[in-house]
Amino acid sequence: MIVVKRKPLEEIVKMIGSAETVVIVGCDGCAGIYQEGGEKQVELMRDLLEMSMKLREKRDLNVKTAVVLRQCDRQICSTSLRPLIAEDDFILSMACGVGVQTIAQVFEDHTVVPAHDTLFMGMQDREQGDFYELCRGCGDCMLFETASICPVTRCAKSILNGPCGGCVNGKCEVPYEVRDEKAKIIETTEKDCAWYLIYQRLKNNGRLDLFRKYRPPRNRTVSGFPRRL
Repeated sequence: MIVVKRKPLEEIVKMIGSAETVVIVGCDGCAGIYQEGGEKQVELMRDLLEMSMKLREKRDLNVKTAVVLRQCDRQICSTSLRPLIAEDDFILSMACGVGVQTIAQVFEDHTVVPAHDTLFMGMQDREQGDFYELCRGCGDCMLFETASICPVTRCAKSILNGPCGGCVNGKCEVPYEVRDEKAKIIETTEKDCAWYLIYQRLKNNGRLDLFRKYRPPRNRTVSGFPRRL
């Protein structure tokens, strides 16, 4: 799941600037599932922008709204949004960075800006309410050899043949850093060493031969950026 976080309203208003008509485009994909870019959030953003413009700049802002199934799909964006977006409209995307760039390619003559910061691709622990990054989409998946635990993402050093000397009692020497909206560290917590977890799972599965296997440097030609699939 791609995880996003809404930018501060002040930053969004600054990006909009002197635009007279804004089209807020939500996404029922990842952003909608986690209630960051669905219909209710789009309506809330509309109300906030209209109110902010009236209070701060003493002017009315013409706001149109739309929610598409997936903003990362060019065809869906084109079909759904072309009847709505006029020549001089300013577009505010409430999707991830992929959605913003997709709409910008479809409407290349328009200004398209993000309402969100894209954090990472991860798994949600619904009991704890936390998100954990599990994959970087590197294009060279080695999960079979590592007991379905990705060392490229879950090891702080992306070590392919681990663990390093920083593993103590199964914990990584690099802690999780919990940050607030201003990126200030408000908490640090221990995290498991990825290679310790890999070892334990391979041991339970009777596949420690895979743990002893040497892995050469990754083929980065398949994960060089930007990529086209």
